[in-house]
Amino acid sequence: MDYLKTYEFWCQADLPEDVRLELAEIANETDELKARFGSELQFGTAGMRGIMGVGSNRLNYYTVRRAAQGMAGWLSSTELPQKAAIGYDSRHNSQLFAEACAVAFAEAGIHTYLFDRLAPTPMLSYAVRELKCGCGIVISASHNAGAYNGVKCYGPDGCQMTDEPAAVVTEKISHIPYFMPETKTFSSFMQEGLISYINQDLWEAYYQTVLNEMVSPERIKQSGLNIVYTPLCGTGNEPVREVLGRLGVNIAVVECQEQPDGDFKTCEYPNPETDAALNESYKVARTVPCDVILGTDPDCDRLAIAVPDGDGFRKLSGNELGFLLLDYVLKARSEKKDIPDGAIAVRSIVSSPLADRVAEHYGVTMKAVLTGFKYIGGEILALEELGQANRFVFGFEESCGYLKGTYARDKDAVIASALVCELAASLKIEGMSILDALENLYKTYGYYLSFVQSVELTGADAMEKAAKMMTDLRQNIPEQIGGAKVVGVRDYRTGIAKNLNNGKETKIELPKSNVLEFLLGEQGSVIVRPSGTEPKVKFYYTAIGETKDSAQLLLDKMVAQMSI
Repeated sequence: MDYLKTYEFWCQADLPEDVRLELAEIANETDELKARFGSELQFGTAGMRGIMGVGSNRLNYYTVRRAAQGMAGWLSSTELPQKAAIGYDSRHNSQLFAEACAVAFAEAGIHTYLFDRLAPTPMLSYAVRELKCGCGIVISASHNAGAYNGVKCYGPDGCQMTDEPAAVVTEKISHIPYFMPETKTFSSFMQEGLISYINQDLWEAYYQTVLNEMVSPERIKQSGLNIVYTPLCGTGNEPVREVLGRLGVNIAVVECQEQPDGDFKTCEYPNPETDAALNESYKVARTVPCDVILGTDPDCDRLAIAVPDGDGFRKLSGNELGFLLLDYVLKARSEKKDIPDGAIAVRSIVSSPLADRVAEHYGVTMKAVLTGFKYIGGEILALEELGQANRFVFGFEESCGYLKGTYARDKDAVIASALVCELAASLKIEGMSILDALENLYKTYGYYLSFVQSVELTGADAMEKAAKMMTDLRQNIPEQIGGAKVVGVRDYRTGIAKNLNNGKETKIELPKSNVLEFLLGEQGSVIVRPSGTEPKVKFYYTAIGETKDSAQLLLDKMVAQMSI
């Protein structure tokens, strides 16, 4: 794409004054022009995500409208219900973009249900199914910095869109001209009834559904549990506090992060995977009774926790919270003799295999799926089609995503928050802490230490750099990593797993994906994959040892070697 021609095309269009001013401001900034107009923002299975601003490679009213028109075109070509549900988070322009999407659907004759206020991503997933829609959209950039926003797209099953329909949407977008004016305004479509707000009944149904997923909720009031909670200026404030309040949790909210704030002034990078995301929570937790700190990301699908540890606090990794919750749910259900026959738990391939040991202990099958919660949702759908949805007991991703129940097909920080409170309350009654329970798991199954390393890539050829990194790794398989012998390689792109000791090859029974896994036998693994939405390559390390020190030493050596 010729960035100067595209820039001139935008300059010559009949655009509002604020857009024209932004175009004029960058007229002599070559690098900025290339970044904004050198390509188009790509639509994929997760939708679109990017920096907000003017340009074909930026998220703005025009790129969002085209994406929604493409979605509407795809839905109109199917026999799916001609209805859509739309939600949005606290970011700048989220409501504007949501209304633009609603108009695009309405123009195609598709009835659109729009949330009347901020709503979590999992609630949108729930709404798609509850309202029997053909698709859904959430305007959110999840945990990215405030400069970003996104269009997350969902199919009729409440899962994020899969490859085949996404390809159709992409093709339809390519034929849609920029700057196509709206045929009618948002308010006009509202008056006609083609766009309507989602009423409070759905919120209440969602709350009741989440509460029904609790195992032993009475323990919370018995324990007098105290938590500090931060919604990180996002959508979790209302639903998380509502559900936890009904359960009897004593909540101290982080006031400076309570209200929506698209700038995220008190947390520049609102990702609960990072330690810095909970800095303000630590300040509050030092002034009030606190058993657990909870933090949800802006669209409330991810949850991180920290707990008191001596004079400070210990933030748990997404993996640690995942296998702790899995162990708690299975233990509690086992005590009630409530684990169904043929029970299945699901984790992503990059999540800790310690969870497999936990599942095996309770007689539960653990399935590993590709990264992306839609694949966990796909396992739920497969069970549902067999009339056996009750066999799904828990799913999680190491990136702080958890789900119990089949009411949503995306990770849900609301149910995860409630389960953490039940876990903490149960331990408190027994005179134990979450750290005690974590140490018991490590002592029982071994110290599975994990680390995620993101290699950020820059420049217009960033995606090409990521591809070359993957090619180089495939062509130059290391003999050892961190001193541990590489005994096997699983290449998810070819679908072949190879035993390097005997040369035997076996088929990987998963969809093909650009992921490479180096197996270190009983000592761990390294998984490498390029991000699907950002110019980066992620390395997922797992080091296993009989003691924490031995596992940590191995992990440090693995990271050091792969970082060269």
